[in-house]
Amino acid sequence: MSSHREAPEISQDPVADNTDVYAFVSPDRPDTVTLLANFIPFQNPDGGPNFFVFGDDVLYEIHVFNTPITAEGQRPDITYQFRFTETYADPGSFMYNLGTVSVDPNGSGATTYANLNRRQTYTVTKVLKDGTSTVVGDDIPSPPCNVGVHSTPSYPQYVPPAIRQLSDGATVFAGQRADAFFVDLGAVFDLDDIRPLQFLHTGPLFPAPGVDSFRGLNVHTIALQLPKTLLAADGSNPTDVMAPSSVIGVYASASRQAMTSVEEDGRRVGMGAWQQVSRLANPLFNELLIGIGQKDLWNASSPTNDAAFLERVLQPELARRLPELYPLVFNNLRAYTKDRNDLVRIFLTGFPEGLVPGFQNYTGPVLADLVRLNMAIPPATALREYGVLVGDLAGFPNGRRVPDDVADVELRAVAGATIPVVDSGYVPDLAVALLGDYAGQENGPLLSSFPYLNIPNSGFATMPRPYAPGS
Repeated sequence: MSSHREAPEISQDPVADNTDVYAFVSPDRPDTVTLLANFIPFQNPDGGPNFFVFGDDVLYEIHVFNTPITAEGQRPDITYQFRFTETYADPGSFMYNLGTVSVDPNGSGATTYANLNRRQTYTVTKVLKDGTSTVVGDDIPSPPCNVGVHSTPSYPQYVPPAIRQLSDGATVFAGQRADAFFVDLGAVFDLDDIRPLQFLHTGPLFPAPGVDSFRGLNVHTIALQLPKTLLAADGSNPTDVMAPSSVIGVYASASRQAMTSVEEDGRRVGMGAWQQVSRLANPLFNELLIGIGQKDLWNASSPTNDAAFLERVLQPELARRLPELYPLVFNNLRAYTKDRNDLVRIFLTGFPEGLVPGFQNYTGPVLADLVRLNMAIPPATALREYGVLVGDLAGFPNGRRVPDDVADVELRAVAGATIPVVDSGYVPDLAVALLGDYAGQENGPLLSSFPYLNIPNSGFATMPRPYAPGS
């Protein structure tokens, strides 16, 4: 969660595990859109000596649809591909860094960071729908992990050399960040026992505060900031909210080659065609809606083939289980047996004009799990973390900003909060307004500019987690 270890196979392949995707109009540069794709979940900052890196044998991609999706299997209009290469300054040393890491003013690519032993650079290739492929960035350095006060002091100094301009006008960054997703995993997966509301659960306990399960943990981020004119199909800076050309659909993926050979020295060498092993757009889609026996299949499939999973959205399991776990408070939800077309709008098609006043993020009739962003909607002057649910049209599910409380929004939506959008006769249960995991984002503060996610948590400063004995 959001998509951390969300399927059986990808849980064993963290370097290819796509954990979160964000898409939003940049608050400090509203003529641009920022896309963030996170990988490698649950990073303990002190996890040396082999601190975390992107996979050299993984193809990472961020995909954008900027024209209506009218056919299953339709290819994205724009794809950015990222391939990483790892080298060692001193392969005879066991150390991640050979001394205090500094920025070498005369360095470039792999030599940008002096005293960094395990170095990683990458190439960015832009692929268009017609198959045209162009290298738009090469030999770009990824900054070091935040090892600690002696190895990586004053960590913000390492970020500017890693922010580069691509030849097409986009800005890129790829490296370790603090994980900005927040949710109370311990409560959610313990039969959705929401701590402040657990006195209403079938296994009642005294109320307790929510917990951010990602506090102190890191992730690896691929970040793009693109002029809107680069994303809009007509090359414009969109201003008409109701125009189809104002909407883009975004997802990220990771792929591996079909065969892997293990060499005598232990190296793994990929061969054959690329096979997608992870994908992500809307947060929690795979976890919240897809059955465990289909999760790997979902990860390997294209979003434009998501009609195969429609039944999981129309009749979500969680909507059935909530009244069982909280028998006194979800009577209206228990009695509602119609298909959940509100969830279809949130996850699979976007909202067409007329359902939400002054808003649409419709990408066409084909069902596809995408983060849909209406680029004509400016950043909110006063951000509200429940987004469109509370009238903030710049927030989720119109794209996804980093502070958006997506876990609570989706939990409330599944519990019935959004049914009246498509069925005006339905009245949500009163408890829906209180529903949430009550976890706050504790890996802040967020940055006010690209790449927005906070600097990684320090390995040296990592504090032991308190022991929680079983009951």
